[in-house]
Amino acid sequence: MRRTLNVIRLQLINRQTFIWVPLIILGAATAISILIYGMIPDDIAIYGGGGQAPLWYFFAIGISAMTLTFPFSQAMSITRREFFLGTMLTAIIASTLMGILFLIGGGIEVATNGYGVNGWVFYIPWLWEAGPLGAFVVYFTLALFFFVVGFTGATIYKSWGLMVLTIGWVALALVLVGLSYLVTRFELWGQVWTGIGSLGALGLALWGLVVTAALMGVSFLAFRRAIP
Repeated sequence: MRRTLNVIRLQLINRQTFIWVPLIILGAATAISILIYGMIPDDIAIYGGGGQAPLWYFFAIGISAMTLTFPFSQAMSITRREFFLGTMLTAIIASTLMGILFLIGGGIEVATNGYGVNGWVFYIPWLWEAGPLGAFVVYFTLALFFFVVGFTGATIYKSWGLMVLTIGWVALALVLVGLSYLVTRFELWGQVWTGIGSLGALGLALWGLVVTAALMGVSFLAFRRAIP
């Protein structure tokens, strides 16, 4: 357990990666969004997606956590299992903090009526319809999902190389295109959107956690073959 905690400390040695850069991205995206909202003359509620910027950055964090930190950890006699568990715990902690920040941002927007310009970055009604806890689960899941996708991709690359990684992405794209074709062919889009609407943001987030857990399993299996 001590070595697993040491992996968390190792991942957080460079605080810019997990703390300062996401905060800068979040703050800059929010400030730019507010400026844009202020330039729109219509007195209507304006919802933007600037808040998702740091969530996408978690994809890059997942890649760097594997490609940059893993080789260094092997020189410290940390086992692969300890590194994997410690890295995932670090991602969970960072995703939790990101979810809390989004809740704070949503609270500020409600208290100030959208920063006084009726502009909303964090408080998106559909995401908050299950309440603050539901919104937290959504934001937490998104951050963790992007991290695990980046980490899994980097793990496959370090295990089997660029060719296998590329084939994997192409295969995934073909599967998605094939599913879209089947849904279109049998005119099922109405049922698909109805199902998504009935699940709501919280339901989708919970399914997202299932997908994230599955990706963790894939990355753990591939991680056993990874070359530092």
